[in-house]
Amino acid sequence: MADKDAGDLVWFFGYGSLMWNPGFVHDDFAPARLDGWCRALCIYSTHYRGTAARPGLVLGLKPGGSCVGRAIGVTREREPEVLAYLDARELLDTYVYDRVRLPVTLLDRRAEAEAWCYVAKPDHAQYAGHLGGEDVLRCVREGHGLAGACADYVRNTVMHLRAMSILEPELEAIVAELDAADRDDA
Repeated sequence: MADKDAGDLVWFFGYGSLMWNPGFVHDDFAPARLDGWCRALCIYSTHYRGTAARPGLVLGLKPGGSCVGRAIGVTREREPEVLAYLDARELLDTYVYDRVRLPVTLLDRRAEAEAWCYVAKPDHAQYAGHLGGEDVLRCVREGHGLAGACADYVRNTVMHLRAMSILEPELEAIVAELDAADRDDA
């Protein structure tokens, strides 16, 4: 990082595609951990990865555990611009996420920072954090929307997480089930 100290930046926490495709110019990018929240397929997708009749699932942060992701830093002057961009990207018209500031640990610096996070609303109609494993797998297998198959979304997410040396056991298990079903169908 050039002349900026971590405390001089506004941070945003990425746990899904924001980690590898932020979509905005940033001044810093650091591995980070968010405690008290975990990455999960906990949001019904009835548009991009599914339909109302056959919803898919997309990632959200749900209460419990911890999540290793990426903190993305921008200068304070750019905070309103980045918030507007991310609100449009994440909130869409359903507001299934709350935008909140939470403490994250910048792992490579062993430092704490406040970061904007988009966390799933457990009381929202599209919240699926209560689903059991078989129901999650069914939604992933059956979901297909404007952006393609939910199964492809999950596989792509796992591929990117692996490339960043982030192991997500629940997502890995889903991919293993999908791969086994593909082998059985072949």
